[in-house]
Amino acid sequence: MTRNSPQFGHIRRPDFLLAEGIDHLNHGSYGATPRSVLDAAQRWRLEMEADPSTFFRRDLPGLLRGAAERVAAFLGGKGKDWAFVENATSGLNAIIASLELVPGDELLCLSQVYGAIGNALRRHAGRCGARPISVEMPVPFTDPAPLLEAISAAIGPKTRLACFDHITSAGAVVLPVREMAALCRERGVPVAIDGAHAPAQLALDVPALDVDWYVGNLHKWAFAAKGAAVIWCAPERQKALHPTAISHALGQGFTAEFDYTGTRDNSSWLAVPAALDYVDAWGAEAIRGHNAALAHDAGAMLIDAWGSAAAAAPEFCGSMVSVRLPRSAGGDRDAARRLAARLTERHGITAGIMVLDGGLWVRVSAQIYNEIGDYARLAAIGQGLAG
Repeated sequence: MTRNSPQFGHIRRPDFLLAEGIDHLNHGSYGATPRSVLDAAQRWRLEMEADPSTFFRRDLPGLLRGAAERVAAFLGGKGKDWAFVENATSGLNAIIASLELVPGDELLCLSQVYGAIGNALRRHAGRCGARPISVEMPVPFTDPAPLLEAISAAIGPKTRLACFDHITSAGAVVLPVREMAALCRERGVPVAIDGAHAPAQLALDVPALDVDWYVGNLHKWAFAAKGAAVIWCAPERQKALHPTAISHALGQGFTAEFDYTGTRDNSSWLAVPAALDYVDAWGAEAIRGHNAALAHDAGAMLIDAWGSAAAAAPEFCGSMVSVRLPRSAGGDRDAARRLAARLTERHGITAGIMVLDGGLWVRVSAQIYNEIGDYARLAAIGQGLAG
């Protein structure tokens, strides 16, 4: 079992506003923000409200660019190639909506594509007479070779975009996106990566992935306040990329267009440096090491207790693991929601309930406020969850 580091575990719970009496095992869905970051966001709100006109007209542009430079230092590249968005879904919608599609065009994605992004691909493609093409991912995921072969086979003369998850939501699978992107780039297909879960869960140098666009949340694993996500765009693609809300800066460049889409509360974006300060205080590598080891041990505990299996081999997991629910013969999103609610209301446990491979799976997350004992009650009650 995990040997808890003395600086992580329940000793870190007071850093957050998490309610007592609940086993918080679902960090991957929404994240949890430290008090210090919430305090920083509030300070920015107060500064904004003290003189809104001066703040928006004079101060905000430089402040956002300064925060973007900090993001670049954390995730790679240059600040001028990074901009803020509310969430990964918003960023990917901007990418997809900016494409010039014609009837017959194809948009490539994975069978484990996040539901919101699958909807976005269908919506934007359908309006132009294009269509999404889904590449099947094996379950469990134990070898990237079959997926790489399937991607290569799916690329055709009409493929206009490949949209791949860095870490899948349902299966919690860490995918070899650099190798996946290389297959597409050698065939002239641009690549967008949905890195919703990746920043801070993985060590990243985004430009080194050799993709065209990369979108990631900072409010999941990088401790930012809700509504803080980022989009990276390769320089040669920036002229054609626009936010979903077209505003005054149209035609003035990538960062200008994304930095100001209208009046909004930018405090979560401006507090990103405080979130990265929190990461630095404990060490990004130490955080990842604790979380990955704990997720591995939690997954092993559930598999052993339930006689079940994980959705991915350990080498393809990070700080989350999805385990098939015992006796789960099938399920849909409504069944998943009901089970998640029952877990919280009856047992005081929050965990992700996922639909995958025709059944229900429990996805558990590991964060610095968790210890291995947090997963024990879930393991004990698991045999009765599918009933």
